[in-house]
Amino acid sequence: MKTTSTVKFIAVALCATALFGCQGGTPGSDSKQSSAKGGQVLAEVNGSSITTGDFDRELKNLPEYLKAMAETPQGRKEMLDTMVIRELVLQQAAKDGVDKGPEIEEKLQDLKKRLIVEAFLKKKVEADAKVSDEELKKFYEQNKDKFNAPEQIKASHILVKTEKEARDILAQLKSGANFEDLAKKNSVDSSAAKGGDLGWFGKGAMVPAFEKAASALKEGQISDVVKSDFGFHIIKLTGKRAAGIRPFEEVKDQIKAAIMPSKQQEIFQKLKEDLKKDAKITVKEDVLNAVGGKKDEGKAGEQKPAEPAKPAAPEKK
Repeated sequence: MKTTSTVKFIAVALCATALFGCQGGTPGSDSKQSSAKGGQVLAEVNGSSITTGDFDRELKNLPEYLKAMAETPQGRKEMLDTMVIRELVLQQAAKDGVDKGPEIEEKLQDLKKRLIVEAFLKKKVEADAKVSDEELKKFYEQNKDKFNAPEQIKASHILVKTEKEARDILAQLKSGANFEDLAKKNSVDSSAAKGGDLGWFGKGAMVPAFEKAASALKEGQISDVVKSDFGFHIIKLTGKRAAGIRPFEEVKDQIKAAIMPSKQQEIFQKLKEDLKKDAKITVKEDVLNAVGGKKDEGKAGEQKPAEPAKPAAPEKK
């Protein structure tokens, strides 16, 4: 239960996705840029436009754990503000000449190579790394003890800061309003983007007040206002399951996620062998051994002669 973090957005949007999202525009060229980038103008920064197309691309390149945050109204506002800040930084960098020079060009070329390699490997490995249902079922049968889980419940919630807000929302729910819609509109928790859905959880996973209220509900029932250290909750119980071994269909995706890395590694190893098989490769071992070495160091693996033994000190009388 965490609210959107501006710091996370700034750190990720300014750094991790800067290559994809930077506008690189100059004042006075906004109309041409807008048509090229697509979408409506969201903001103008010294004549350079940030469009809905830019925003969508930025969102696409965010890590998964931040995408849900960006789907809340506050999250979208913070994300756009971060894009504005980055555009200001880029414009100032251009004025200072930081955007040019051999060092920047060299790093851009290195990054371009990495992205091309990453895209190629992603396409090849993901296309060939397939896990059949037979493999998944075999893993399940051989590892059933790993899928033994305690009693769990599934719940959604709407989290707000004041009791008055919570009471108003509860009244709307009693009048027939949709829980998921109200969660998306009002909840300050990151789960708002998913209609307040918190998924499955067991005993001890939530704060005591929340857990006690959620556990007392029947499936489909909505709680009264529940106060915790996070604020005021309205909880909806959406599922209950007894302790025991989870059915195969329920853990199928979990098994696939566990098997896939080793499957992808196999594909990658085969791809490397296939690429090398038809290639002419010459490795200069002497040059390789000298890379990073120090002039005063001996050759790799060369042993220094042992020092002669020193005479024993005379015994004191």
